[in-house]
Amino acid sequence: MLTDPKLRSQIDQLWDKLWTGGLTNPMDAIEQLSFLLFLKRLDDEENRRERQAGRRGEAFIPQVAAEMRWNHWSRMAAGDALKHVREQVFPWLKEMGGDGSSFQRYMANAEFKINKPALLIEACKSIDAMQISAQNQDVQGDLYEYLLNRLNVAGRNGQFRTPRHIIRMMVGMTDPRPGERIGDMAAGTCGFLVNAYEYILERHTSSDILEYDEEGQAHNMVGDMLTVERREFLQEQAFRGYDNDSGMTMLRIGSMNLMLHGIEHPHFFYRDTLSKGFDERDAYDIILMNPPFKGAVDKDDVHPDLPGNTKKSELLFVHLILRVLDMGGRCAVIVPDGVLFGSSRAHKALRQKLVEENRLDGVVSMPGGVFKPYAGVSTAVLFFTKGASTGQIWFYDMVHDGFSLDDKRQPTAENDIPDILTCWRNRKDVNFQAKRQARLETLQAEVAPHKVERLHLLSEINRLTFESVIAANGDEPIHAELDAAKAELAELEARIAPLQAQIDQLGHQFWVSKAKVQANGYDLTASRYRQVTADEAYYERPKVTLERLLRLDAVMDEEIKTLQEMLQ
Repeated sequence: MLTDPKLRSQIDQLWDKLWTGGLTNPMDAIEQLSFLLFLKRLDDEENRRERQAGRRGEAFIPQVAAEMRWNHWSRMAAGDALKHVREQVFPWLKEMGGDGSSFQRYMANAEFKINKPALLIEACKSIDAMQISAQNQDVQGDLYEYLLNRLNVAGRNGQFRTPRHIIRMMVGMTDPRPGERIGDMAAGTCGFLVNAYEYILERHTSSDILEYDEEGQAHNMVGDMLTVERREFLQEQAFRGYDNDSGMTMLRIGSMNLMLHGIEHPHFFYRDTLSKGFDERDAYDIILMNPPFKGAVDKDDVHPDLPGNTKKSELLFVHLILRVLDMGGRCAVIVPDGVLFGSSRAHKALRQKLVEENRLDGVVSMPGGVFKPYAGVSTAVLFFTKGASTGQIWFYDMVHDGFSLDDKRQPTAENDIPDILTCWRNRKDVNFQAKRQARLETLQAEVAPHKVERLHLLSEINRLTFESVIAANGDEPIHAELDAAKAELAELEARIAPLQAQIDQLGHQFWVSKAKVQANGYDLTASRYRQVTADEAYYERPKVTLERLLRLDAVMDEEIKTLQEMLQ
């Protein structure tokens, strides 16, 4: 999610330069920009490693030859730079990743299509000005999504990138560990795999090496606490992703993304994982994914192990996950809300399968704006364990994700994700749950007299409003009294608001028994089960209302008499 307006403006300007420079095919422009971003970030990573070595007093061992580095060739004369990139840098780039890696496979037919020396240097200067290494995020994937959105392609068939903070939440709740096989059956730019890799590294890096920025993002994740065997497994076997982008652009970007984050031999391959040609089973310990919603599925090519009574990709992918997970394997998958309550036989069968044949660990309901500006669909994250037994199901009804829920998606103070992570990690801790319940009861007791006082003030404001309507002109004391009562109510609401916010927060987490879910047709909608205690609404007593109507009639009669006298 590219939210920085300055960065967006810089990308727009670079896009225009590529367009006027001859790259009129939009996908060519996206791909060439991705190659340049990759080369720039390789140089940034080399600079970072050099700084780290200096801080530790160690000798720096370069991983990229000096003549291949961005800092070297981007400062050449324009003609020399283009010749150098075409004849040396790009051929070297295509060989990165090693034999058998997805990067080398899908780069084999790649072409460097920037033909104008001045355009190459201008593009390099624009990328330097973006200061991408300071962004602390998967910028390449964000830029790809932003450029596709400019082409009105992002979001088509439900294919859009998952916001990074949602990915981190899902990875943290799934808790991947060294030695586990982690997969994504529709990996896109490989955000889930990258975050799972970084999560493992962070938790196996000594605390005196780790550094955190102001956003809480970890740096210097070297994984020094991993054994040699674990490190080799992490590099060569732990991660595998698939995507059915026949144009190969997504596969190249995803492979580059994995390499930039330290996975030297990425395994990210072209494959329609719902098709008959994909036969993996029991192959993963963890699946992390956001499958395409409303994707077009060729029913004749769907694997026979998958249900034949639906063409909905969001249902088929969950069945696929259950097939490829090993027994005891864990999953976090984003689904549209329709999966939670859909009434078709296919919807109900899937939910029943999750509850009856596996352990449905949790459901996090997310607000509708999470995927804006690309889609406004409401979604949820399902957490389940293959083959285990469902008992109580943990629910969390997320209201805020730390960003505004409009198309701008600007950062906000309201954010339920820290509370989600805390509740999830302590969901089986009886003491934690007891303290949470005790806090809820304390808050409710504290706010109760304020709410009683609010009802009293509403009654008084209602009375004064009526009196001010029927009062004679110039009756200032009534108006002054009404204004004072309204000010007092505003002050009272300000005292209630923070207490109510804490009460609401504590109520977002709740448990639902398997029996209750069964009784509701396996409906997994959070709003069906969440207990919300509504505040008592103010209603005037009927007797008082009738008395005021009579008084109003009397005043109206007097007014009519006065008008009649004036007309005589």
